[in-house]
Amino acid sequence: MQTENRLFDDLARVASGAINTLGGVREEIELRVKERLERLAGEMDLVTREEFDAVQAMAAKARAEQEALKARLDRLEAKLAALETADPAPEAKARPKRRVAEGPDPATEAGSAG
Repeated sequence: MQTENRLFDDLARVASGAINTLGGVREEIELRVKERLERLAGEMDLVTREEFDAVQAMAAKARAEQEALKARLDRLEAKLAALETADPAPEAKARPKRRVAEGPDPATEAGSAG
């Protein structure tokens, strides 16, 4: 019975050692794969997450500013349209009326004839 216990203890130690070794190998593989992927990303001119987030924030800010400017433009256009409909012919008031060309003055013609 002690032999079986010793055998199980030895098997447990071997299994534990194998698991620890496999864990170390796993970490080493993950590290190497990560390094390789980072090198490939650098060669492919890919951006980092921080750069991507910064550009995304700038785009969101630009979009918000564009929407604010569009809303302002819409308000100004509505105001202009309201002013145009309230006073449709401001130019007509400002322009003097044309005079109809009159013929020669009969009094001056009589004086020059004689």
